[in-house]
Formats: sequence, structure tokens, C-alpha cells
Amino acid sequence: MYLSTSRAADIAADPPAPKGPLRAVPGTVLALGLVSLVTDVSAEMITAVLPLYLVAGLGMSPLAFGALDGLNQGATALLRLVGGRVSDRTHRRKLVAGTGYAISAACKAALLAVTAPWSVAVVLAADRTGKGLRTAPRDALISLSCGPGEQGRAFGVHRALDTAGALLGPLAAFGVLWVAVDGYAAVFTVSCCLAVLGVVVLALFVRESPAPAPAAGTPPARDLLRIPGLRRLCLTAAALGLFTVGDAFLYLLLQRRLDLPVAYFPLLPVATAAVFLLAALPVGRLADRLGRHRVFLGGHLLLLGACLLLLAPVPPGPVLVLGVLGLLGLFYAATDGVLMAAAGPLLPAGLRTTGLAVLQTAQALARFAGSLLFGAAWTLWGPGPALGAAAGGLLLALTATAVAGGGRRRAGRSGDGRGPQDGAP
Repeated sequence: MYLSTSRAADIAADPPAPKGPLRAVPGTVLALGLVSLVTDVSAEMITAVLPLYLVAGLGMSPLAFGALDGLNQGATALLRLVGGRVSDRTHRRKLVAGTGYAISAACKAALLAVTAPWSVAVVLAADRTGKGLRTAPRDALISLSCGPGEQGRAFGVHRALDTAGALLGPLAAFGVLWVAVDGYAAVFTVSCCLAVLGVVVLALFVRESPAPAPAAGTPPARDLLRIPGLRRLCLTAAALGLFTVGDAFLYLLLQRRLDLPVAYFPLLPVATAAVFLLAALPVGRLADRLGRHRVFLGGHLLLLGACLLLLAPVPPGPVLVLGVLGLLGLFYAATDGVLMAAAGPLLPAGLRTTGLAVLQTAQALARFAGSLLFGAAWTLWGPGPALGAAAGGLLLALTATAVAGGGRRRAGRSGDGRGPQDGAP
């Protein structure tokens, strides 16, 4: 509906794109991918050990862990709006993103000094503050660096590099736990050093495009949700996010089914990250061709499949492990960058960061509520019934979204012969 007035202005600061499989990807995307790779090694080292550190090490209950996991998902979601609005008003997206990365790096160091569950929660909330500030400006830098037809490819490349870090992070945590005497402290120390390296890479290698002139008809920020495609994407992301079971919960459930030793727990995210890494770029290109909203909905069907596999009477073994972790990896490949790629072309360049932040906030708040509900259901009913309720809710949300999207497409064809925009669910 609203597009940047000049693609040339958006990509002017980028170096020539490489040849080969990444030929359509600007240098900004590659540089931000490297930042995310290093930062994700740092972050996933913490994420890989956090469930066991809190539940087994500090004695946190499933309800309390659900609240903390929800905090990680969405308690600081409103800061995405702050970061997005400041970025668009000042045209300093790199600076805002760098501030967020720096805050997260400082929080990695703070984990070395805290031991009580409530103090860990405070540090993690501050870490999420950094993530909330940086995510929308970073995604806006990616979106503004390429044209509308290349969004899926660009986000696919970035998410592939990001996921390479997610693949290496649990392996690094596993290695540190294997050789270190005080394993958790050593993991936090290495994680902090890598987070600082990510900030340095951002400062040295990421280039920001000059701010484009406002397009004619660009709406004010308060009217962003009047853009039909964005409004529908927000509603879809929120409805599905409410019933999205966090991967930390799925790993805990899988570890219980397998009776997996504690030292091997950080390896569970590795298979998920490997599938995500391999699938991110192909799925992004597929989304450009078939429609990003369709791929996004299909990704949630894959998550539903992972939940049903955990509920099925499948004996512990390779089928259960590879099935759950593989489906989870494909879910992330089909949803994470694809959602941002669907929203980018709908938004004017001058409000790209704010618009993406609105969408991310809607999804994050829904996932925050979903984690609280799932943690409470686990505490009251047990893990099996809680997972069954979440799977049922996700199936209902997918059905309602698909039916509503089909009605809009029929209305579009009968009205003026055109279907809805790609961003529409």
C-alpha cells in the first residue's frame, strides 16, 4: 500500500552485492548478519543452560519459570515501540540498535554477580530491554536495504547467519560445562566477551543508508494500524502467539521424556538451530514466491505437529528427538524473518522501524501472556494436559485465521478483481 519513494535512496550506502547464492543481498544485511551471529552465540549460551540453571539449580517452580519465560518474550515489548519511534524520528537506526546490543552485553556481565531467582529475573528483564530496543531498528535496516520483492531473501540470509550463532551457542555452552569446574559462571563469562565483540562488529562494519524523503501520502505514526495489511498481520501474529509454546518448555518436556542427563541438555537446541540454518534462506525465497502470509501460517502448523508428537505415545528415541527438534527448526524458519518480510513492503520508509516495532510488540505481548498461561496450566494440571490445551488453542487460532483470510480473498476477487496484499493473513 505504502512504499518507499526511491529504492535507490534506500540502498545507496550499501556496497555491491556479492555474486552467487547471495547475489541479491546488500552489504548491510551481511554485516548485520555477522553481528547477529556473534551476539547469538553469546545469547544462546545463556539460553541453553537457563532452564536447568533456574529450575534445577535455583529451584524455580514451573509457574515461576513460565512467568520469567513470558518476561523474556514480552514484558519489555513496549520498548520496541520506543526504539522504533526514536529511530524513525532521529534517523539513527544504527545508534539505537547499538545501544540495545550494548545493554545486553552489560547484562551478561551482571549475571556473574547474581544468584537469587528474583535478581536473575531483574537482569534478564534488563537484557530483554536491550533486545527490545535493537530488534526493530535492525530489521528496519535490513528492510530498507532492498526492494519489496527481495524482502524474504534478505531476511532469510540474515536469519541464517543469526541461526548459525544459535547453533554454535549451545555447543559452546556444552563445551564450557564439560571442561569447567564452575560451569555456569564460566558460561556467563564467555558469553559476556562475545556480546562485547558483537557491539564492536556493529560499530565498525554496519553502514546506515541516508534517510529517504517522506513519500507522498505517508500517514502519521498514530495511524499506522489503519494500514489494512499491517493491522491484519498484527491480529494474526497476536492470535497465534497466544498459543505458541516457547522452545524452552518444549526442551524441558523432551528432556523429561528422554531422561536426558543435565550435561547434555544444551545440545537440544543444536538440532533446532541446524534445521533453521539450513531452511532459512530457501524458506525465505519460497515466501517471496508463494506468499509470506501462507508460509507464516504453515510454520505454525509445523509447531502444532511438534506439540502433537510430544503428546503421542512415541517411544523415547531418534524419531521423537529428530521429529520434535526438526519441526521446531522449520517453524522458526517459516515465521521469524518471514513475518518481518511480509510487513516491510506495507510500510513507508520513514515509519518502517515504528511499523515493525508495532507488529513485534503485538506478537511479543501475546507470547508473554501465552507463557504465563502455559506455566500456570503446567503447575495446575501437569505438563501433558497443559501441552494438549496449548495445541488445541493453536489449532483453533489457525483455523480462524485461515477462514478469515479466505473470506477476504474472496471479497477482493468479487470486488475489484484483486486479492489482498501479501502482508494480509
